[in-house]
Amino acid sequence: MKTRDDIARSLATCGYIADGELSTALSLMQLLKRPLLLEGEAGVGKTEVAKALACVHGTELIRLQCYEGLDQSSALYEWNYQRQLLAIEAHRGHGEGIEDQIFSEKYLLERPLLAAIRRATPPVLLIDEIDRADDEFEAFLLELLSDFQVSIPELGTITATSIPHVVLTSNGTRELSDALRRRCLYHYVDYPDVDREARIILARVDGTSAQLALQIARLVEGLRKEELRKVPGVAETLDWAAALVGLDVRDLKDQPEVVYETLMCLLKTHEDRSRVTREVAARLLGKVA
Repeated sequence: MKTRDDIARSLATCGYIADGELSTALSLMQLLKRPLLLEGEAGVGKTEVAKALACVHGTELIRLQCYEGLDQSSALYEWNYQRQLLAIEAHRGHGEGIEDQIFSEKYLLERPLLAAIRRATPPVLLIDEIDRADDEFEAFLLELLSDFQVSIPELGTITATSIPHVVLTSNGTRELSDALRRRCLYHYVDYPDVDREARIILARVDGTSAQLALQIARLVEGLRKEELRKVPGVAETLDWAAALVGLDVRDLKDQPEVVYETLMCLLKTHEDRSRVTREVAARLLGKVA
């Protein structure tokens, strides 16, 4: 089993800079073969954890994006009705037995959950934004998360060929059930501190100097402390860093007007853009070493 430090180094080679607690959570996830629930604000990098984990293991990432109204047929399987109808037409007048044929593997369409448990090599299964799904779908997931098996009425119980690495993410828009939480390990993903965000920028944005990365991380940290409607996440920080590098900015203090004009990369509502005036931007820039 990989240690916490081994996992942190492996994630770093895949472009994800993890803190000690997340590395420990991923280590225990592999040791115990339990799903990992990552909760936190939108934009803190929860989804990127699953992508980096797939990179570390050199395996497939299978993603199920949750939304209100998501049902079993979209997440687990459905039958290829068009092929079934064609088979019924072709079989017409040839006696009985067509029902067993059309409800067989040949006519089964895998969706993410079924695909994940039928892979020979364990994939990473990302169940993204589970809080957007309904309570009914969350209840449906319990069998998969506890026993790694699913039930298909026409085929019976399908047990996992291999145990996938399951990562669930939640933005906390609704309370998840105790039953779901009991089946998972848990880690809260917060915004990175200045030093870690600077390292993330250096790892993900080519052409960034250590000085510029630290300045960007410090200014973003200050911006997050303002009363904003939508706090910028790590993805916005990386967009802004890429924009500054593309505009050949090497020191934020040398080009305050460019800094202000490019804040559109971080501020995504009219209300926030109006709130962060030139005076506010200058104040934040003054705190950047």
